[in-house]
Amino acid sequence: MSKHILVTGATGYIGGRLVPRLLEAGYPVRCFVRDPERLRGFPWREKVEIVQGDALDRQSLLDAMQGITTAYYLIHGMQGGRVDAERDLRVAENFASAAETAGVQRIIYFGELVDPSDDLSPYLRSRHETGRILRQGRVPVTEFRAGMVVGSGSALFEMVRYTAERQPVFICPKWFFSMAQPIAIRNVLDYLVAALKNPQSSGSLIEIGGATRLTYAEMLLAYSHERGLKRLLVRLPWYTPRLSAYWVHLLTPVHWRVLLPLIEGLHNESVVRDEQARKLFPEIQPMDYQTAVHLALGRVANDDVETSWSDALVVSQGDNRPVMLTTTEGMMIERRRLVLDLPPEPVFRAYTGLGGERGWLYLNWTWVVRGWMDKLIGGVGLRRGRRHLDDIRVGEALDFWRVEAVEPNRLIRLRAEMKVPGKAWLEFRSESQPDGKTLLTQTAYFAARGLAGFLYWYLLYPIHGFIFSGMIRKIAERAGSLAQS
Repeated sequence: MSKHILVTGATGYIGGRLVPRLLEAGYPVRCFVRDPERLRGFPWREKVEIVQGDALDRQSLLDAMQGITTAYYLIHGMQGGRVDAERDLRVAENFASAAETAGVQRIIYFGELVDPSDDLSPYLRSRHETGRILRQGRVPVTEFRAGMVVGSGSALFEMVRYTAERQPVFICPKWFFSMAQPIAIRNVLDYLVAALKNPQSSGSLIEIGGATRLTYAEMLLAYSHERGLKRLLVRLPWYTPRLSAYWVHLLTPVHWRVLLPLIEGLHNESVVRDEQARKLFPEIQPMDYQTAVHLALGRVANDDVETSWSDALVVSQGDNRPVMLTTTEGMMIERRRLVLDLPPEPVFRAYTGLGGERGWLYLNWTWVVRGWMDKLIGGVGLRRGRRHLDDIRVGEALDFWRVEAVEPNRLIRLRAEMKVPGKAWLEFRSESQPDGKTLLTQTAYFAARGLAGFLYWYLLYPIHGFIFSGMIRKIAERAGSLAQS
């Protein structure tokens, strides 16, 4: 099969799952990313061509599109959790222009399922404008418009899951009762891949949705039924989208900036209004919401979540490219070392298994308190958890950290995404010694910002020192247990 495919947004929720589906179908895939390091942990990384660039740079897009027949536009409009409509339109213009110059035969865009004539939120309006700009170019565009996506790791699923699990009574503002048509992630991927073999879909606007139309309140009740939970609804007459986003942010791992466009989107109905998808793709039978929830819960239970909403860089500190630590000048450093009579492999497994449901091994309640404090001031908090109980890869979230570097059996470095007056990292390193033992090094780095940063470091240093001292001992104990298992 000679059709070369370009995938943008491969580090995101949809793109990270689309790439292996394309590879499975036999297509050669090229991924266009700003930071190739964020693809390091994906199992399909060695099977694709990776081109580094920025979609704001037309030349880098043009270079990436050489020899491409179809380009997937999965660049998301949320940057650091904020809508930048001007940026979105510039990116779309660059993309359409570069595709035309490079001779790309088709663009496939994944947009939003709402009525454009409605009073749309800035995010939804930007998504529709992006589609319009792409269609103004000479390269035919297939635009799929979908509402909420249901799947393990999706923002909607996490929002529903944690709200239903933690609230015995649902306080329901008006947006809880707008009609929606959520679609399973596997059906989204079915459509995105099937379009490649369907020339009739070229140049079309295609609305896609699941088999069930229901309100967000009914989604919560359906999830509760699946889990055997008894829940009550209390209806309120107001929309309160921002207040709702803050409240759900406290209950769930999902940041309020990710939640807000979802909730604002529920102000409008999000249902399929034409049957073109059924006519063009009769072989695809969208599943109902209950089945999608059942399958997503199965993935979570089996620790088999491919990608997560938190893989995207939507954080309290904005859309900052991960800062690679290359110097310690100006850094405050707290380093601890232990020599263990163990090989590096179980030591590496011990510290890469930190966080999530397993916790932080020593005085875990203090980490929980710190997470709640972060939540209360608008940070990401501790509840983002981790994608997999043991596996870890660059770019993904781990509680209130972002995994910045992974070197198998040697090192991981975590960059803080909780709200702090500066920049902070936590690094674990295991180095093999000549006598067969392993040197375990645990280092906290902090680059203070202003007087507040210095006060933060020195006031909390005694507490941090006590916690980190206990943590490295517990890591050593766990490494010994893993070596014996």
